[in-house]
Amino acid sequence: MPDTTQKSKAEKSVQGLQHRHLLGLQTYSADEIALILQTARQFRDVLDRPIKRVPTLRGVTVVNLFFEPSTRTRISFELAEKRLSADTVNFTASGSSVSKGETLKDTAQNIEAMKIDMVVLRHVSPGAPQFLTQCVDAVVINAGDGAHEHPTQALLDMLTISDHCGPLEGLKVSIIGDILHSRVARSGIHGLLAMGADVTICGPNPLLPLHLEDMSPNGTVRVTHRLEEALEGADVAMALRIQMERQGRNLFPSTREYHEQYGIKSEHLKRYPDLRVMHPGPVNRGVELASEVVDHERAIILNQVTNGVAVRMAVLYLLSGAAKSSMAE
Repeated sequence: MPDTTQKSKAEKSVQGLQHRHLLGLQTYSADEIALILQTARQFRDVLDRPIKRVPTLRGVTVVNLFFEPSTRTRISFELAEKRLSADTVNFTASGSSVSKGETLKDTAQNIEAMKIDMVVLRHVSPGAPQFLTQCVDAVVINAGDGAHEHPTQALLDMLTISDHCGPLEGLKVSIIGDILHSRVARSGIHGLLAMGADVTICGPNPLLPLHLEDMSPNGTVRVTHRLEEALEGADVAMALRIQMERQGRNLFPSTREYHEQYGIKSEHLKRYPDLRVMHPGPVNRGVELASEVVDHERAIILNQVTNGVAVRMAVLYLLSGAAKSSMAE
């Protein structure tokens, strides 16, 4: 656990993270990602203790600024903040001044006037976290912006993969489903390629991006439209939710047909005995994954949820400046 009794580790951690904000993983190096994952493992030990709280961020105020509905991500961040003893303020657009016409800039500046140190932002518009950094002095963490990025989800996915499969370098990870509209896929591709994994994407042609190089500027992603080809030799298969709300129109005939062609079923687990199955949630049983696959021991979906708290604790700690403060005391 990063604390004042381990100053050498804490000092190395602060020097190792070169970014002030977490807007996405595209510009994060392998060393920075490895640092976050290692710090998350240390904080995961805290979560296994009888008293699951440390004073690491005491005196730091974090606002969770959610302009888009969320359950897992919001609760995970809130829990991470409380486990670190931060002061937490929760803000949702529903019932706020936003519904009366207040802009994101005005909302953020009013909140910062209350002396907020960090902002966790989830927004429907791609680029909103980047815009926010130009409006406020607080540290900004992207909790999902439109179909752009969702970096903490990718980080917790990588931690979960490494827990079950070992070092990420050389691992074969297949991402299956609605790649075009998925911020999880974008962050995951950036992070996995940076860590040396081999990435395959698979799905119906209308759900794959036209310009894949925009999603993978730091490496090569293999593309297939056949599920069997994506699963053959893969260490991990990550199924993605079909995001009807972002499509605007149906890009495939029916969910039943999608499941027949791209849904992972129990027969696939039998055919590929070493395959691990993941899903960022929420899972549509009988669409992306057969119900029996969701409940199978090789489905590590609940491990992703557990790791989410530890990863967000690590991100909050590393970006908060708390390590520098603790060493200066």
